[in-house]
Amino acid sequence: MHLLDLSARVKEGVQKAGLVGMRFNTVGVSDGISMGTRGMCFSLQSRDLIADSIETTMSGLWYDANISIPGCDKNMPGVLMAMARLNRPSIMVYGGTIRPGRGCGGQRYDIVSTFESFGSYLSGKITEEQRADTVRHACPGPGACGGMYTANTMAMAAETMGMTLPYSSSSPATSQEKLNECLGAGAVMRNMLEKNILPSDIMTRAAFENAITVAIAMGGSTNVVLHLIAISRAIGVNLTLDDFQAISDRTPFLADMKPSGKYVMEDLLPIGGTPAILKFLLAEGLIDGSTMTVTGKTLAENLRDLPGLSEGQDIIYPRNNPIKPTGHLQTLYGNVAPEGSVAKITGKEGLKFVGTAIVFDSENDMLSALERGEITKGHVVIIRYVGPRGGPGMPEMLTPSSAIMGAGLGQHVALLTDGRFSGGSHGFIIGHITPEAQSGGPLGLIRNGDRITIDAETRRIDADVTEAEMEQRRKEWVEPPLKASKGTLFKYIKTVKTASFGCVTDE
Repeated sequence: MHLLDLSARVKEGVQKAGLVGMRFNTVGVSDGISMGTRGMCFSLQSRDLIADSIETTMSGLWYDANISIPGCDKNMPGVLMAMARLNRPSIMVYGGTIRPGRGCGGQRYDIVSTFESFGSYLSGKITEEQRADTVRHACPGPGACGGMYTANTMAMAAETMGMTLPYSSSSPATSQEKLNECLGAGAVMRNMLEKNILPSDIMTRAAFENAITVAIAMGGSTNVVLHLIAISRAIGVNLTLDDFQAISDRTPFLADMKPSGKYVMEDLLPIGGTPAILKFLLAEGLIDGSTMTVTGKTLAENLRDLPGLSEGQDIIYPRNNPIKPTGHLQTLYGNVAPEGSVAKITGKEGLKFVGTAIVFDSENDMLSALERGEITKGHVVIIRYVGPRGGPGMPEMLTPSSAIMGAGLGQHVALLTDGRFSGGSHGFIIGHITPEAQSGGPLGLIRNGDRITIDAETRRIDADVTEAEMEQRRKEWVEPPLKASKGTLFKYIKTVKTASFGCVTDE
């Protein structure tokens, strides 16, 4: 709701720099509105539609450069993919994070509080009045969802890669710092044009590895895997799941941020913001300071004269006393996910889960079962046929994961899906299971009562089903009808690659 105002400030700064700014818009899907509805099928495909539309407009009208102002989860990877494809001087200005809300009793709320309140209400922990209070006060103004969810994870990744001005990811949507950033983008762009600084100079393999490191240290969203792979393929770096695992193995989880912790993005600016965190990680030898940025300086040069983390802050843990000594993002394989999956395991869930499968072919079926009390301790909940082709569009399972947490089952139930998870999801959750059920993947062969073992240490998900039994089930399996037969979702089904390849649509 505020991006148009920010774009006016960017245009003002561009004109002051002696350039001519021509403004155009692209599509957008708000996950906060579409979550739990058919609209969520359009969310991920909007990322590629955004990239396509920017590429089309800039190529067709031959714009010299690009300053994009994204404000939500898919907007950011969409604009970065377009910047990579076009390879013209480009800057991303993040729309900024929302501020937390306050309930009638002074409680601090954010968007995920509303989803978790559903499970809390079902389990009798809160009244309908308390649930309504949560929903009413969770979102007090403009900005992206406030925790270390997908939007803020991607914003920090973009800043770390060097595609934004310093402080872009940690300046709240309604702050003076955000307005100053918008006004300053024009002068930075003029310098980029004069020196011909291109996205290919900035988004190098080292820059992507820095971005992955920061996302892991901050406890970021699993969606960062999907999106960074897609952006990397657009620029020619071609990240894989193994790259994420290698970096996760050597990177500690350090940030006490929602959804697994207690702080939100707004809390970072008073302790030094994203640059202070990058300065800390650079000093610890966890990131490479030699990468180029939009300022025309290296990452280390940008950080040199900026303040570090404030004394006494308790959001970022010291490296010698991390929340978890290795990263929370884990890639798992096994007979349930032979081509990979992505888990968010912060440590509080434990490292191993063994349970019996309870299988659902849709999100709504699972939620109805939870309401009836059919999901209990020891269950491995499987929601399938919600992958890139099956969903279609690989919808996020925030409502199911939040309902499980709200019902008090987060420590006692695991959730597997070929769909995605919101950055707000937490618990023993594994998504991006590949091959997806719609394409004949093993997830479609699992039956109620199968014993499932999830082991984060060996990085495997296995069903206690013999290969002979799996083969028999495979012979009996029939692909369900596609859920779209024309239009943009049908085109998406026909062109989308698997989650392990970033769900790109142009290969």
